[in-house]
Amino acid sequence: MSKPLISVVVPVYMIDRYVGICIESILHQTYSDLEIVLVDDGSRDRCPEICDLYARKDSRIRVIHKPNGGLVSARKAGLQASGGAYIACVDGDDWIGPGFIESLYTAASATGADMVCAGFTRDLFSQSASFTNAVPAGLYEGERLKALWKEMLSCGRFYRPGVTTYVWNKLFRRQALLAPQMAVDARISIGEDGAVTYPALLGCKRVAVTENVAYHYRQREDSMLKQRACYSDEAEKLRYLYDYLLRWADGTDPALGIREQVTDYVLSIALMRSGGRLPQDSYSTFDSRYFGKDVVIYSAGTFGQQLVSRFRETGHCRVTAWLDDDCWEYRRCCMDVDPVERITSLNYDYVLIATVDAQVAENVIRRLLDLGVSRDKLLTVTVPEDRVALIQRFLDVDALRAEEAAGKREVTSHA
Repeated sequence: MSKPLISVVVPVYMIDRYVGICIESILHQTYSDLEIVLVDDGSRDRCPEICDLYARKDSRIRVIHKPNGGLVSARKAGLQASGGAYIACVDGDDWIGPGFIESLYTAASATGADMVCAGFTRDLFSQSASFTNAVPAGLYEGERLKALWKEMLSCGRFYRPGVTTYVWNKLFRRQALLAPQMAVDARISIGEDGAVTYPALLGCKRVAVTENVAYHYRQREDSMLKQRACYSDEAEKLRYLYDYLLRWADGTDPALGIREQVTDYVLSIALMRSGGRLPQDSYSTFDSRYFGKDVVIYSAGTFGQQLVSRFRETGHCRVTAWLDDDCWEYRRCCMDVDPVERITSLNYDYVLIATVDAQVAENVIRRLLDLGVSRDKLLTVTVPEDRVALIQRFLDVDALRAEEAAGKREVTSHA
């Protein structure tokens, strides 16, 4: 029996250093019945030329050149132009191991799954780390699938998704992806993968979860360094995501708790993007004992970067050190980050563990206790029971902009 055509959609924008590696990794897949749709989303570098060059080299490649419209519009254009019975997405700066597509298709054909969810490997300079979904590998259908839906966006304690949000480490039966992808609000530019993945999951009759980690997510230097935008601008983007997902949730079975899961999902992003603080009412996601104290920040990811930036702006407390296991990589990005072991030689009042994942926080706590840190000096993220009220405060764009304007006036008056 002949194998079905699988379309691989690759959004491409300003990544001419990486796109060739991505394309080569797809061309060399062990599953060869592929259609590769390269979507040049208005790149101003050499990406258009590179895409056209590869199209001349291999008849399986199609190239779409379009004005810049963002990731959502690029994926829509690629999906519309594709003809495969199954769809995979690969971001143009990432790459996939030789057997990635075949492994996911084998799982789909063996189980009849409408969607196959894999893990991934994060490549950070010379360091690699692999991640799988929080839910166990296996086939989900019937009552087991309903149980998956109840924890797909949020499972266990705040916050961890049951299934990773990403579109790119999955294989979709075409009809499972088509409506969710085409329906997404093009204004969504934060959390756009989640706006597709979870509605698609809810439309499936069978879902296969695998431990395959052959998708390589490249964490580039410019993606490590989070732009220091006004949080009100971030909140406006998150409002688009939250409103869109709530409208979707309103059409789902209340017994699945989708609205509550959506709130947890978007709130987790808001905490990371804001540094977990609301200046307008002095709210902090960490216990207020650290106010005015000497603190150490653990983690230099999005959350940690925003936390440090806001403390340095406001003088809300004194940051005496910033620690992360990947300190050498962050130093290459000119960030003043030290090894975690430096904690043994520091003077501080509290350590703020900048992660929204309670399980990760527990692992960090055990490590710091082993290094001699007192438990009463360790502060982790806490959120109130009324998360709906909290997220509304984090997404109150008018209040945030008023506070930012007041802050600018205060700075000007002291200049």
